[in-house]
Amino acid sequence: MKKGVLAVVCILLAGLLAAVCVVRTEAPSQPDPPADVEPGQPEQPEEPEQPEEPEEPEEPEETEEPEEPEQPEQPEEPEEPEQPEEPEEPEEPEQPEEPEEPEEPDQPDTAEAILAQMTLREKVGQVIWIIPEQLIPDMTGRDIAGKKITRVTAVSDEMVQTLERYPVGGFVLFAGNIDTPAQLKAMTDRLRGACAVAPVITVDEEGGRVARIAGNPNFDVPRVDSMESLAAAGDPDRVRTAAAQIGAYLAAFGFTMDLAPVADMNTNPKNVVIGDRAFGSEPDTVSAMVAAYLDGLHSHGVAGVLKHFPGHGDTEADSHHGTVTVQKTWEELRTSELIPFVCNLNTADAVMVAHITLPNVTGDGLPASLSRELVSGKLRQELGYGGLILTDSLSMGAVADHYAAGRAAVLAFAAGNDVVLMPENCAEAFESLLSAVESGEISESRLDESVLRILRLKLGQS
Repeated sequence: MKKGVLAVVCILLAGLLAAVCVVRTEAPSQPDPPADVEPGQPEQPEEPEQPEEPEEPEEPEETEEPEEPEQPEQPEEPEEPEQPEEPEEPEEPEQPEEPEEPEEPDQPDTAEAILAQMTLREKVGQVIWIIPEQLIPDMTGRDIAGKKITRVTAVSDEMVQTLERYPVGGFVLFAGNIDTPAQLKAMTDRLRGACAVAPVITVDEEGGRVARIAGNPNFDVPRVDSMESLAAAGDPDRVRTAAAQIGAYLAAFGFTMDLAPVADMNTNPKNVVIGDRAFGSEPDTVSAMVAAYLDGLHSHGVAGVLKHFPGHGDTEADSHHGTVTVQKTWEELRTSELIPFVCNLNTADAVMVAHITLPNVTGDGLPASLSRELVSGKLRQELGYGGLILTDSLSMGAVADHYAAGRAAVLAFAAGNDVVLMPENCAEAFESLLSAVESGEISESRLDESVLRILRLKLGQS
């Protein structure tokens, strides 16, 4: 009986073991057991729990290292490109002020250097001095003298354009061009700025009844007595002081030359042009006063002009309106009217030649201003004057009644004048002089001589 029970127990245990083996072989997640595992050791299968070792992958917390990519803040380093402030160095290119050096050729040191850079048109322009109104196209001196237009008190763009075509060398202002101190200074500045070569700017400011500025009530400047009154006491210092006062305000308003002093002697009581504009009728007194007047102007850097060579004192007519004749011989003039001129030629900046006719001095029948015999023969050669010579206004009747503007300009220059003053028609005078040089009627070397005198005068004023 007991053997039977044991047998049953053994059978049951055997079945249980077999069932366990079946179950283990059906476990799908387990890999094939190693060949050395004995089925009799069921507890070893727990080793597969080693998969917990994969917890080492928690090292992935090191994957937090990717936070290093937060270094993207390094991109802030690109802020270094803010060094573009260095590019401010390119401001050095503001050195383009150096390109202003090319302006130096516009202001050479010598008259010869300026002349060498000039075109023929620029040379011709230097010897023509005009009134501002003549920059208005087709405007003539007669129109202006006849008051057919209003005098200009400002320089328009149209006038500047004319100046570019006809680059004249100087300007003469009259009372109608002068309104107020501010206006006058603006006008002279504008004229100067519109010229490639600084112009001579001049005016008749003698004192007494010929005073374009002092005669204007808008100007608070000294009022100088007539030259006759100033010289009456016989004191040259009185004249010198008066001329210095005139020179001071002329320079302040932008003038570089005064068409004064009058070197004529008042030798004819019937004279309607000179009169009290002269210092007197005695040669030595007039000579001393003329010298004092020049000193006064020079003390303020203003050039002076002796006028009206060879002497307009012994006349009865007015060359503004027609022919004026003086019957004296050259010898007679040398003992009287010529003395104030001859005594002051060494200090005079310029001499103005009158339009008077001298039949007993020249044989050409021409006004003195157009006579080669008088200008070149007498003034330049015999008297030895090497300075600037200019005509009186060529718009005056003594010339304009008999000669076209172009012909008068050519005759005046050929006679030996350096400056053709106020031709009746600026454009006509300019083109005629240009043609005369181009054709050889006037040599370019002769033109150069006059331009050099003008440029030297301008440089001396500066």
